[in-house]
Amino acid sequence: MSLMQHVLPRHLEIIFRINQEFLDFAAAQRPGDHGFLARLSLIEENGERRVRMAHLSIVGSHKVNGVSALHSDLLVKTIFADFAALWPERFTNMTNGVTPRRWLAQANPGLAALLDRTLGTKWRLDLDQLQGLRDLRGNAAFRDEFMAIKRANKARLAEHIARTTGIAVDPASLFDVQVKRIHEYKRQLLNVLHVVARYQAILAHPNAGWVPRTVIFAGKAASSYAAAKNIIRLIHDVGSVINRDPRVAGLLKLVFVPNYGVSVAEVIMPGADLSEQISTAGTEASGTGNMKLALNGALTIGTDDGANIEIRQHVGDDNIFIFGLKTPEVLAMRASGYQPMRWYEGNPQLKNVLDAIAGGSFSPDEPGRYRGLVDSLLWGGDHYLLLADFASYVETQLRVDALFRQSGEWASKAIANVAGMGAFSSDRTIREYAQQIWGMTPAP
Repeated sequence: MSLMQHVLPRHLEIIFRINQEFLDFAAAQRPGDHGFLARLSLIEENGERRVRMAHLSIVGSHKVNGVSALHSDLLVKTIFADFAALWPERFTNMTNGVTPRRWLAQANPGLAALLDRTLGTKWRLDLDQLQGLRDLRGNAAFRDEFMAIKRANKARLAEHIARTTGIAVDPASLFDVQVKRIHEYKRQLLNVLHVVARYQAILAHPNAGWVPRTVIFAGKAASSYAAAKNIIRLIHDVGSVINRDPRVAGLLKLVFVPNYGVSVAEVIMPGADLSEQISTAGTEASGTGNMKLALNGALTIGTDDGANIEIRQHVGDDNIFIFGLKTPEVLAMRASGYQPMRWYEGNPQLKNVLDAIAGGSFSPDEPGRYRGLVDSLLWGGDHYLLLADFASYVETQLRVDALFRQSGEWASKAIANVAGMGAFSSDRTIREYAQQIWGMTPAP
């Protein structure tokens, strides 16, 4: 508040006036409830006085929107519960969507042409028509054509990877994709832990019938986000070791695609087999990459978080890989006193992975490079519960392998994902915004 007083004194006067009138209104609703008023106040009085900008936004808005069902529920039941009690009609939900014109028709012309021949062309403006694919999941000829298009998209992605990184990857391998902003809550690090675990397991049991896998990362970190940049560096270091090890040749590759943006995403999304959506439950507002990937026939491995929950409801429990703690379990674990060291000491596989990273196995030129990163998990509280979800994640990845070996079943479930994505069109989202928030009706 001191900064605001110095830079924007008139704005602060206005905020004080808004706060006074608002608290007078709230006090009339609950006379004598001073705790209620303290929680609602636009000014944080504990410690350094601060302006609560989210509170100001709620007071100044006629609607407050969550961008997935889970996000909306958390807003109402947790951080803005008092506001929701005061104005229950103000809070609403509009689940995010993506445009099928860019993320299917333009990005995946092969699949778009197949849909045109199968369903007609109106799906571009009415994505619910994709439901017509459900009856074709068991059609062997359609499945073969669908997977041939996927294979061509994977070959195009492999060419892009070779051109931008110099790494050759096999389009016949399972393309395991995590592309998004690099952030600790999105848990790219958990993905890396699994890659190291898989690498160690292949070395220990080379003849175990491993499904060849190419793990693909892309994304950018905020300029001052040191932890995120360190994770990017770890991905490169782990990839450098794995990609050069002849003992896992043909079984495991790890690549980081540079300069991620919309045009790169249009190449990656259609070529993905597996979509990684592994944020700690309760932290992802919605996500749209999950929608784009499923729309292009990728199966999701993810937590019950953000829009993953609604994707699961639309594609079916049997056509998605859900793992890990759910939001109430995350809250309960934190409340009970989460102890990361117990998970480390109780899981030999996890211990081996963290010891290898901390000990310099992937940074021999600087053995202590990732000691701090591992310590942030073991001794820094592991705020996003990577260690608690590790065993479930690894076990679920083995289920992914088992399904990928059954090419017909995998194709059937990939088609089911495309068929279930009608609800995630941005056309639906915009229509709901217009009608339910702004009270508008379509022009004739």
